[in-house]
Amino acid sequence: MTISKENKDFIDSLIDYYTEESKSYVQIAENFTNNVKSIPDTAFGIIVGCVYSGFLQSYQNQQQTPGLEDINEFNQILKEKTPLIMGAILGTNKSETSI
Repeated sequence: MTISKENKDFIDSLIDYYTEESKSYVQIAENFTNNVKSIPDTAFGIIVGCVYSGFLQSYQNQQQTPGLEDINEFNQILKEKTPLIMGAILGTNKSETSI
C-alpha cells in the first residue's frame, strides 16, 4: 500500500505549517540549551515528530494502519523536505531572506 494522494497532500500541509512556525520550535529548543547540543537539530526533531504524529493520526482517523511501504514513503517525503525545514529553522530559505 502506498500513501494516498489525500494523505500526501495532508503531509505536505503539515510540513508547510510546521515550517512556517519553525521559529516557535526553535524557541522551545532554546529552553533546553543546557541539555541539547544543537538547537536547530532539536527544533528539526520536534517538527518531524509533530509531522509524524499527524501522519499516524490521519491513518487512525481513517481506521487504517500504515504499512512498511507507507512509512518508507513518508520517510522519503521528509528526506526530500529536510532542506526546506532546516532552511526555515536557520532562516536561510529564500522566501524568508527576501522579506
